[in-house]
Amino acid sequence: MIQSKNNCLDSILGKSTAIERLRAIVSQCANSSAPVLLRGQSGTGKELVSRALHDSSQRAPHPFVAINCGAIPDQLLESELFGHRKGSFTGATCDRKGRFELANMGTLFLDEIGDMPAQLQVKFLRVLEEKVVEPVGGGAEVRIDVRIVAATHRNLEEMVAEGTFREDLLYRLNVLPISIHALHERREDIPILVAHFANVFGGDDGQITFSESSLLMLQSYSWPGNVRELANFVQRFSVLYPGKIIDIARVPDDFLTKELIELVQIYKTREPESAGFSVDIATADICPQSQSLQEYEIGSDANQVESLYENDFEKIIGLSNSISKLPVEGVSSKDFLNNVEANLIRLALTQTDGNVSKASDLLQLGRTSLIQKISKYQLGKESRTC
Repeated sequence: MIQSKNNCLDSILGKSTAIERLRAIVSQCANSSAPVLLRGQSGTGKELVSRALHDSSQRAPHPFVAINCGAIPDQLLESELFGHRKGSFTGATCDRKGRFELANMGTLFLDEIGDMPAQLQVKFLRVLEEKVVEPVGGGAEVRIDVRIVAATHRNLEEMVAEGTFREDLLYRLNVLPISIHALHERREDIPILVAHFANVFGGDDGQITFSESSLLMLQSYSWPGNVRELANFVQRFSVLYPGKIIDIARVPDDFLTKELIELVQIYKTREPESAGFSVDIATADICPQSQSLQEYEIGSDANQVESLYENDFEKIIGLSNSISKLPVEGVSSKDFLNNVEANLIRLALTQTDGNVSKASDLLQLGRTSLIQKISKYQLGKESRTC
């Protein structure tokens, strides 16, 4: 049964203009049998796009076969692609079909086509022109009907000029060129991808979420490894802190790249002073940021980040009604509110004999948020229990 095109294209995630255009060109090219050449940096999702092309086409009921031309030794690649006959070389104990024949009536995805050895480029060109495969060791040629989708992160035009890639093969492959943008060129897609991978890697303990300030940092990061790097990043924290809210500013440096560490430092210099909690993610029982921080919404902006820290104090400000008149010399509202909050926490800890869990219930405050505030106000550890 052929899947609907819309369902297949839904696997290409994002809302950026680049992704909308990509989905449109994939939809246009899907039912053609003309070769497709996918270009883009490593990790941008070229195989995903090739599968979308296949699944959206009339070839969907037939095989989708993938091979990475750069991952197989030159002496074995010919056999992998074209098959071989028994006895054609040492170890060839039986006839074996190659990837072209296995993909008959379907799609053959050739990743890293720029790594194909020069001697195989000639044989490959003949397959494209004549639609027949000659196995290693000779014998009867095999006629095939295969849609070729090739991919590369290399500049094939430069390789042609250097003499390492055949110009006629490039023309043959480049009938339907499709470019896939790097992740840093479509930053608005990052929250969608983060949510997707969090769902994919979320185990029995639930999926992680990232604080809004963390999402802003992720959107500022260059992502040299593109979507593959982002997927690995989300998987890392899904394993380390399942079901938690992740605040990158509190994550140990060991789990971050040098560039992300630098972004964290920039963020901390701009962070509102009222957000000065300091609880180490490696020792806290759940990830930092207050419990009031809910799952992010796609498309959030920087203004929302500051409002997160204002809300905590809006709940406390009502306590200032107990003051009938402000002193002539004025009062520091920030210090006053901090003192009110610190005194409430101190009172709750005293009333519960230092039991943090019971104190958090009294204050109607998440246990981890309370731990953060205890650290912020440097309340004595000697009076606390779990």
